[in-house]
Amino acid sequence: MEGGKWAVPAVAEVRAARIANGPEDADLGWNAVDWRAAEDRVRRLRQRIFAASRAGDHKRVRSLQKLMLRSRSNALVSVRQVTERNAGRLTSGVDGRTAVSAADKERLAAEIQRPPERARPVRRVFIPKANGKLRPLGIPVIADRARQAAVRNALEPEREARFEPRSYGFRPAGDVMTRSRLSTRSSRARTRGGSGSSTLISREHSTTSITASSSASSARSPPGA
Repeated sequence: MEGGKWAVPAVAEVRAARIANGPEDADLGWNAVDWRAAEDRVRRLRQRIFAASRAGDHKRVRSLQKLMLRSRSNALVSVRQVTERNAGRLTSGVDGRTAVSAADKERLAAEIQRPPERARPVRRVFIPKANGKLRPLGIPVIADRARQAAVRNALEPEREARFEPRSYGFRPAGDVMTRSRLSTRSSRARTRGGSGSSTLISREHSTTSITASSSASSARSPPGA
């Protein structure tokens, strides 16, 4: 106080304090997101879920899965997957909505972090087959597709830790050669035992799953508009 009155700090001092203490709103703009850091946070959390599931610690698995569903990084990475990387990113559902602009993607990321509502109906389209027949395809709305991607990051590591090693379906690193290599490494790690075995398997799973999930999702996504 100066002379019985509160002193008003200079504008430059206020701005400097805001920079030092960080922005008041932690949600940065879409174009300002550090994607490498966001994907690293998601990958590390997937590794922790995988390791807890491998160890049989179901209580910790559920806790980490809830943390993943609340994660801002998971929401951002999931929205980026369905709006920028998937082949069907320009295909709308029954609501006719797509997320093309940065503002739309930012709103979508905030939307999927809120408690989920009832899923919307899918839009039914028919894809011509080579034999002349039509194959039905259901296209969810963009918000439901983003929620599915976010939930997949929470559920996939748990199931992969307990999956059959010789199953080659729609899984991360699902091609036969890659899955066979991971299975061989997993068997060797279990034979050696020790605390490093689950870490090795977890690291292999997370490294291959992010790349494989992106390519698999693009292959299975609805065609672009």
